[in-house]
Amino acid sequence: MGDTLQRLIEALEHEHSPETEDLRERIEALDRLDALMPAMDAGALLSRAQAVRQRLEAANAVQFEAIRQAIRRGEGGDLLWHGWSADDDASQAGDAYGWRDELVSGVLPFGEPDDVAALAPEMVFYQPTPARHVFDLLDRLALGVSDVLVDLGSGLGHVPLLAAICTKAHGMGVEIEPVYVQSARACAQALQLTNADFVQGDARETDFAIGSVFYLYTPFTGSILRSVLDALRAEAGRRAFRVCSFGPCTTVLAAEPWLMGEGAPAPDRIAIFRTRE
Repeated sequence: MGDTLQRLIEALEHEHSPETEDLRERIEALDRLDALMPAMDAGALLSRAQAVRQRLEAANAVQFEAIRQAIRRGEGGDLLWHGWSADDDASQAGDAYGWRDELVSGVLPFGEPDDVAALAPEMVFYQPTPARHVFDLLDRLALGVSDVLVDLGSGLGHVPLLAAICTKAHGMGVEIEPVYVQSARACAQALQLTNADFVQGDARETDFAIGSVFYLYTPFTGSILRSVLDALRAEAGRRAFRVCSFGPCTTVLAAEPWLMGEGAPAPDRIAIFRTRE
């Protein structure tokens, strides 16, 4: 183990230059370092590891701030996508997180929400959609300036915020937890996003006439999910729109007779459904 740690530190000291290396390389190097540092005894090797970590984190912080500045100018979408392609992240599966999530969390100034209320029955514990799935979804949706993406159970607002940053569409989050809504609004304000907003309230009381796309990362189950789907079905009787889902609720949506899927649902990809005429 000692030799492995030694080689890692030497590689990071001599082969990685913050001025020239790729952001992804820095993030993945930090992940390897964080995984091995707990096994290091106090001493010269640990001190060297900490120095490398500080250097890489400092370089990342500079790049994250540059991306935030570009977002405020309306030019940050391409930087945040960071050369995204479906093939690039094909090795990651399901709901696992990767380096793109570190990128997004580094750029989006969320802070640390506290005083989150206990979950009510049928509500599902919040976790953000993996960033690679959000980028894949936005690529497939090809949203335009007239589109409104409504995230039902939006949590901290990753999906509406990324839609607002990376497309011309309007991103809207509906979230019952006030602390999450406050954090999402503060993030949108800090990035000067005029095409993202967040509503605090029950998803069943949403104005479903607003959205051209609705997204659910299984935020609730049972009767709550049923009520939301019934409201969407009623709206589908008046106009066409798309519904996107990730997680266990996808099987429920796939069985809805008023929806038709765009291709077979895959467990490691967000499903897209269209309303039937």
